[in-house]
Amino acid sequence: MQNNLLNKAKTLPNKPGCYLMKKAKGTDEIILYVGKAKNLRKRVSSYFNNSSKSPKTEILVSHINDFDFIMTDTDSEAFVLENNLIKKHSPKYNIRLKDDKSYPYIIVNLNEDFPRLVYERRPSKKKGQLVFGPFVVGSNISEVLRVLTKSFNLRDCSLKEFNSRKEPCLLYQMKQCSAPCVDLINKSDYLKDLDLALSFFRGSGREGVLALEEKMFKYAELEQFERAALLRDNIEILKTFLEGSKQTNAEISSSVKNIDIVAYHVGEVEIDISLYMMREGVLLGHKNFHFPAIDCSDSYDDEVAQYIFQYYSSTFDKMPDRVITNFSNEINEVLSKAFEQVHEIKVKCTGAGRKFNSLMKLTMDHAFEHQRVRILNEDSTYIGLNRLKDLLGLRERPVVLECYDIAIFQGKSPTASQIVFTDGRADKSKYRHFHLEERPEGNNDFAMMSEVINRRIKKGNLPDIFVVDGGIGQVNIFLGALKDHNVEVPVVGIAKSKVSKKSTFKSKEVERTDERLIIPGRSNPFQLSKCKSLFRILTQMRDEAHRFSRRLHHKEEKRKLISSWIDQVEGVGPITKKKIISRLDKSVSELKLMNERDIESYFEVSKKVAKAIVKTLALK
Repeated sequence: MQNNLLNKAKTLPNKPGCYLMKKAKGTDEIILYVGKAKNLRKRVSSYFNNSSKSPKTEILVSHINDFDFIMTDTDSEAFVLENNLIKKHSPKYNIRLKDDKSYPYIIVNLNEDFPRLVYERRPSKKKGQLVFGPFVVGSNISEVLRVLTKSFNLRDCSLKEFNSRKEPCLLYQMKQCSAPCVDLINKSDYLKDLDLALSFFRGSGREGVLALEEKMFKYAELEQFERAALLRDNIEILKTFLEGSKQTNAEISSSVKNIDIVAYHVGEVEIDISLYMMREGVLLGHKNFHFPAIDCSDSYDDEVAQYIFQYYSSTFDKMPDRVITNFSNEINEVLSKAFEQVHEIKVKCTGAGRKFNSLMKLTMDHAFEHQRVRILNEDSTYIGLNRLKDLLGLRERPVVLECYDIAIFQGKSPTASQIVFTDGRADKSKYRHFHLEERPEGNNDFAMMSEVINRRIKKGNLPDIFVVDGGIGQVNIFLGALKDHNVEVPVVGIAKSKVSKKSTFKSKEVERTDERLIIPGRSNPFQLSKCKSLFRILTQMRDEAHRFSRRLHHKEEKRKLISSWIDQVEGVGPITKKKIISRLDKSVSELKLMNERDIESYFEVSKKVAKAIVKTLALK
C-alpha cells in the first residue's frame, strides 16, 4: 500500500497547494489530515519514502489509504485553502486552536425600533448592528452599561418582554426607564437619548456628561436630592471610564494603534503561543494557546503561522491593523498576502532598533512562563490525555472522547446526553440529546444505555475513547454493544467510591469521595487524584453529561405537564396552543389565582378561550 501511495505522490506537480490524507471506512472516506506545501510532489512523497519521520507522522501514515490534492497559484492561497479545509473537515490529526478567553463588547441592534445596550462576549456580525469594543480588562464595562441604561432611561428588557408588556414596569416608576413599550416616549426622542449614551463609546462622551449634569441640577432644584446624588455618582463612574479609554501606550505610534504581538516558546513537550493585544493604543490583554511539539510536521515557524492564521479567521475579536511576529521575513510576507484575502492585516517583524522590541520580549517571556507554570501545576490537557493513553496501552494520544449519561425519574421521560471533548476541551457543536423509550418495567439503566450506544454506532465516525458515567456494569454494556457491531473502541468508566480516612483533628474518621477510573481487564481502578489533568478532563465531562441530560429531561417533563392541561381546554386549536405555550411562564397554581380577564390579557386570547382555560384549571 505504501509503495503505491509513494508512486502516486511522485506523479504530483511541483507546484504549491494543499493535500488531504484519507482513510477508507466501509463505503465512506474520512479526512485524517490536511496540509499545505510549496511543492506538492516533494512534500507528499516525504510521507511515504524512507525518510525519518516523527512518531505522529508514522502513526498517521499507517492509517492512510489514499490522498487527494488541490493546486493553488501561490503559497498564500495555500494558507487560506488549508484553513478552509480544516474548518470543513475537522481532521483528527490537525491541531485546531481555540480562544482561551474572550473580551466584552457592547451590541446595539438598530433593526429594533427602540434598541437597547447589550453586553456580549462573542458578538455575531449582523446587518444593522453596532458593535463597540473589545473593552480592556478592568474597564468596569458591565457597571458602565448599567449606569448608561438607567441614566438615559433606556429599555433593559428582552424583545419578548417588550412586545408583550401592556403596562409600564417598576423601572418606569423608579424613573429609570422611559417606557417605550407602552408608547410613553416617541421613537425620535428615544433615539436621541440612545445617541447620548453611545457617545461614551465613540470617544465623544462630553456631550453625554453635560446632559446628565443638566438633569442632576434639575433634580437638585426640585429638591429631589436622592436622585441628584445617584446621578452625581453615575457621572463619576462614566468620567472614570472616559479617562481610562483615552490612555495610550508610549510605545505605540500615533498612526497604528491596533496591534497584536505574537511570540512562541518551544518546550520539551509542548509549544506555547502568547498573543498580546493592543487596541486604540491600550493594552487590552493577552491570549494563550498550546499544543504538543510532536504534532508539528513542518517547521515551528510554519506551524505557528498557520495556527495564528486559523485564529484570526475564526475569532470574534476586533481585528488588528498590524501583527508583529518574530517569524522570518518570508513567512511574514506569505501571511500578509494570505490576510489580504480575509482581513486587511499587515504582518511584520520587530527588527533591530525597531519599535515594539520591549513588547516582543514581554510576549516571549510570557509564552515561556505560561508553559512553565501550567506544566508545574499539571494544568495541561495533554498531560492527562497522555496518561490515559498509557493506562489503556494505546499507540497514540486520544483526541476525541465521548461521555454519556441517562436522566430518568420513576420511568418517566428518559433522556440521554452525548458530550464530546476534543483535545481535552468541550466541543459543544458535537453535543447530542437522545429521547429514549419509556419501558414498562420503569427504570432500566442497562437497557437504556444499550439503546443509546446502538443508536450512536449507526451514526459512524466514532471517538477514540468512550467514557461512561458508572462502574463496571455500565462499561460492560458498552463493550457488549460494541462487540455486537464488531467495533473496537476503548471504553472506560468514571465512578465515585467512599473511603474512610482518619482526620488529624481529634482523630475522627471521616468519609470522603474518590473519583475512580474503571478500566476493563484491570482489577484495581485507577485513582484519578494521581493525575490532576486527567481528573479535571473526565470529571468535567461527567458533570457536563449530567447537566445536559437533565436539561432535556426537565424540558420534556415540563412539555408533558403543560400539554396535559392545555390539551383539555375546549376550543383550543394548534395555533392557539402554540401561542399559549410561548407566553407561559407561570405554574398551574399561579394561573388558578387569575380571573378570566387576567387570563385573557396574559395569554392574549379571546374571552371564550380565557373562560375555557379558567374552567379547565379549576378542575386541576
